[in-house]
Amino acid sequence: MLDLLVLLAAVLASLAALAGGVTALLAARAMRRLARQVPAAGPALPASILKPLHRAEPGLRENLLSTLDQAHAAPFEVLFAIPDAADGAGPVAEAAMAARPGIPAALIRDSRLHGPNRKVSQLVNLEEHAAHPVLAVADADMRVPPHWLTAVTAPLADPSVGLVTCLYRGEPADGGLWSRLGALWIDWQFLPHACLGESMGRANGCYGATMALRAETLERIGGFQALAGLLADDHALGAAVRRLGLRVVVAPVLPEHVQAEPGPGALLAHELRWARTLRLLDPRGYWGMGLTYPLVPGLLAALLAPWGWAVLALALVARLVLVGTVDGVLGRPLRMARLALLPLRDLLSFAIWAVGLARGTVTWQGQRYRMDRDGRMAEAGFGD
Repeated sequence: MLDLLVLLAAVLASLAALAGGVTALLAARAMRRLARQVPAAGPALPASILKPLHRAEPGLRENLLSTLDQAHAAPFEVLFAIPDAADGAGPVAEAAMAARPGIPAALIRDSRLHGPNRKVSQLVNLEEHAAHPVLAVADADMRVPPHWLTAVTAPLADPSVGLVTCLYRGEPADGGLWSRLGALWIDWQFLPHACLGESMGRANGCYGATMALRAETLERIGGFQALAGLLADDHALGAAVRRLGLRVVVAPVLPEHVQAEPGPGALLAHELRWARTLRLLDPRGYWGMGLTYPLVPGLLAALLAPWGWAVLALALVARLVLVGTVDGVLGRPLRMARLALLPLRDLLSFAIWAVGLARGTVTWQGQRYRMDRDGRMAEAGFGD
């Protein structure tokens, strides 16, 4: 009986590894398709960039300067927000604005909270200061290329488009192991599989790092205030826009998500929040995410059966094809020091995915939250 159970486990692990390998190859093809798309070069629409800030994180000055340095043919402004005057991001924003005196920009200090989602509360506070008919939201940790604003707002000239978003690549804020691992998760896991989901029409994505929409569309869904109680505010915004009968477009531009992870605790808290949010939004799809880590079941198959080593080798080849494709699309040179982190990154990702299967709290900006089944969030004590 024991031998039969071991054989069954080896077969199931092999099937999972092979399915994951096929998924990796399909994701690689989706990445190549993304690389062939050209971002929109116009028309340029007048726009207000809304950028909520929280603390002076590593790389923040460069992130803010990239936002101010947009090559946009229409008028635009940049509105930064901090939750209180003592926030360390304030002086960084002031210095960035002083370095670009010709760009209309302002720093809004407003401590009003409109719900437990502090980022959305800042967007509510910024919304009333915006002067242009198009709003573009960009997270503080996003470093954008000069053509980003045009690429994510030009599709809104089509009245059938209600919202534009984009995927992003990872960039470590420092040379530390944990920041590098965080950036690798974005490059090797999130980005290619989100591309695959979009190409299959399953993702229905709205990626909160960049969201651009017309002010009148935002007004029709109740403003940012309607999202202030939700953890997955980006997903909810995309769903609300679709309910209006408007399209959500993913622009083929890849800003950098600058990862600053001071240690393993910060990385785990960050990625577990993402995992539990994804599970909440799509429980069945979250189970399927387990197949995107083929090295783990491949290793299990190798430990349980002699032929499992061939399965592990196939899974590794497929994973390396995906990694090589992603790095090639992103223009990253082949470095063995980066590639050597693949087994650790995949084992860590699989462990976080497994923990994310269980309901629990998440930590965001130093606060701990419980999540209801409808996506609403409430602050939780650290003993909860």
